[in-house]
Amino acid sequence: MSPIAIDPTSTESSKAPTHGHQTLEGLSDDPLDRTWRGNKAGTIKLSTKCPDFKGDLYAEREWVKAHLAAAFQYWGKMGYAEGVSGHITYRDPVLPDHYWMNSFSIHFSMITVSNLVLVNPEGFASEHGAQLPINTAGFHIHSAIHHARPDIKAAAHCHSLHGKAWSVFGKKVDTLTQDACLFYDNQGVYSNFGGLVLAAEEGENIAKAMGPKFRTCILQNHGLLTVGNTVDEAVYLFAALERMCKAQLLIEAAGAGNPSLKKVLISDEDAQFTAATLQSWENVYVNFQPEYNLLVHERGDFFLH
Repeated sequence: MSPIAIDPTSTESSKAPTHGHQTLEGLSDDPLDRTWRGNKAGTIKLSTKCPDFKGDLYAEREWVKAHLAAAFQYWGKMGYAEGVSGHITYRDPVLPDHYWMNSFSIHFSMITVSNLVLVNPEGFASEHGAQLPINTAGFHIHSAIHHARPDIKAAAHCHSLHGKAWSVFGKKVDTLTQDACLFYDNQGVYSNFGGLVLAAEEGENIAKAMGPKFRTCILQNHGLLTVGNTVDEAVYLFAALERMCKAQLLIEAAGAGNPSLKKVLISDEDAQFTAATLQSWENVYVNFQPEYNLLVHERGDFFLH
């Protein structure tokens, strides 16, 4: 592979040529309903929507734990494990100042509902979950995120290969493909590496880089961080950003030293139009359901206990 030279001032890319742009006029107000069709009678319904627990917080808690365990199974399957690094958290429906988290030093592929830890506001394992240790860096990062962003319920971070490779440039991924529109005006960059996160201040700095609305963040010399309304959203965003980092690295390598190859960025108008549907939290949730259902098919109820 050719060496990659990233120049923040480079003009070796251009916007897609101007043409007629689509608009949302006449489309459903619900971004999810724009993406699927049933029959004319309207009797076919989408079965993979996020469930409504109608105020049953304990039922929601059990559902959350099942999907959190599945998320770790997925990370293990994708090869994201890096020793004891990596964590996903979810704000507990019953005790909203607590969050569920993976226990320390257990491989992602071995995480099950029974070894999830419920972390209290002081950062210690509460009596309501597994009585196991947690990752200190995970506590500082995720506590800061959950405190700074009351609008989200889940946060995901690990040291995936292509995410940490792209992170060394301290740059956002470009809007180069339809899938990249998930990240259009939806990325932060923490342009500093303060070392292993062993103090609250570094976690707070990362939370500030995420900002008040972004759902994804690239941590320089470190990796990726994503958040969501559900575990499923945060984890799908993470995997999609990891794939986009891989695509960007391949694109930069292909263009290195070859002036005839120039990147063409998706126009702002087309990116905004596409993002208005793709970035809906329900759409992102639904995008993870094929992976969840495949895990259940492949592994049975192993991780649900």
